[in-house]
Amino acid sequence: MEGAEQWKIQLEQWKKQLEPWKTQLEQWLNQVIEHIHQIPPTQLYAAVAVLLFTTLLLLFIRVLKRAKSNTIVLTGLSGSGKTVLYYQLRDGSSHQGTVTSMEPNEDTFVLHSETAKEGKVKPVHLVDVPGHSRLRPKLDEFLPQAAGIVFVVDALEFLPNCRAASEYLYDILTKASVVNKKIPVLLLCNKTDKVTAHTKEFIRKQMEKEIDKLRTSRSAISAADISSDFTLGVPDEAFSFSQCHNKVTVAEASGLTGETSQVEQFIREHVKP
Repeated sequence: MEGAEQWKIQLEQWKKQLEPWKTQLEQWLNQVIEHIHQIPPTQLYAAVAVLLFTTLLLLFIRVLKRAKSNTIVLTGLSGSGKTVLYYQLRDGSSHQGTVTSMEPNEDTFVLHSETAKEGKVKPVHLVDVPGHSRLRPKLDEFLPQAAGIVFVVDALEFLPNCRAASEYLYDILTKASVVNKKIPVLLLCNKTDKVTAHTKEFIRKQMEKEIDKLRTSRSAISAADISSDFTLGVPDEAFSFSQCHNKVTVAEASGLTGETSQVEQFIREHVKP
């Protein structure tokens, strides 16, 4: 009983201490209300309208920022099989006989393997960017909107093209448009159905070695001559894809036989159903 009585006394003391604050708050509120009454209705309505418009605009911007891109960019050297993969993903057909692309193939569609689920899955905006060196600037048009990049490598003719493929991938992994948005990259070893094709582990290791040489040689060039926006790797350590600013994974596929499950899995990880 004594404890309860003490608490009662303490509460009464706090109430008395807060009384002046209550009076002051009431005075402030009365002043605000009086000031509002003095504002002409037109100005008051205008102020409320501006406040509502600003709030809605901020909400709209936040929604746009949260909206996930559904664009997947296919790129790599000419002859790596990008266009065949594009048609397999879209139509379930290799479209044999197609020539090397000189213009991007671009379409929005439900993956062919998911056509039975149409209406329940999100369409993919797939862009097949030509691999010819003169046409690579077109890649920059699509990278800012990419949800993921599929870099296709010819696993059959890999060794003669290892240096060139590594240089191209190096350029992509050091672009500000890719690094700042941390766009995930899939290193896709294509044509793995062939007996003489190299394994994805071999291709990964060889490209890591080539990129390690590239970053060493390019770091020796004066800053004015370097076109890359970012550097790769950890100083004084051998380069590996795990050191990249972006997540880089390695997978296998065969465009001609329709074995595209691993690239489809990558697409669905970054273009949610």
